[in-house]
Amino acid sequence: MNRIVFEIAKRRGDETRLSRLGLSEAALLSRLAGRRVALVGNARSLAEKAQGAEIDAADIVIRLNAAPMPDPASHGTRTDWLAMSIPVPQEAIAARAPELLLWMTPKRKRLPWRVAQVPGFALLPAIRAAALRDELGARPTTGMLAIDLLARSDLASARLHGFDFFASKSLSGGRGAADVPHDFAAERDRVAALIAADPRFSLA
Repeated sequence: MNRIVFEIAKRRGDETRLSRLGLSEAALLSRLAGRRVALVGNARSLAEKAQGAEIDAADIVIRLNAAPMPDPASHGTRTDWLAMSIPVPQEAIAARAPELLLWMTPKRKRLPWRVAQVPGFALLPAIRAAALRDELGARPTTGMLAIDLLARSDLASARLHGFDFFASKSLSGGRGAADVPHDFAAERDRVAALIAADPRFSLA
């Protein structure tokens, strides 16, 4: 797909054409099979912990959006996959050097060409966000979309770091829970139910 076709497909919301970009969801799930995953959220509280070595010991380290990493001791150093719902600046992507870039939000008009055309790109199907929105009653966060993706895979384990469901706000900004279109209590309860039902998942 060239850029002109891409831009037209974005404007029209042509999910069929856009879905041909990059890796398929099936390919993503295949890459997760049998792997130990560290999913790193952006809660400020993670900066107060010493989980960096545990994060870096995972087979796959997935970070979210701009992925602030204030200290290797708390956050580790590796980024294998970067899951995004915002146009992360190119310099931030280059600094993280992920092998895969995942576009999670159904907001296709925000997807930059520079992201969509890299070899390691994947577009999460819009129906995943729609299903979660119906379940949660609010727009799912990037982290919730990533957790849902992991839950549908055959991974060996998933350890969630930096997830306190906005109790300490985000390292990415100063907004409060009332300023964002998410239901953090609903997401907290959904993750708690997942951990109770699926022993592969744990909260660090």
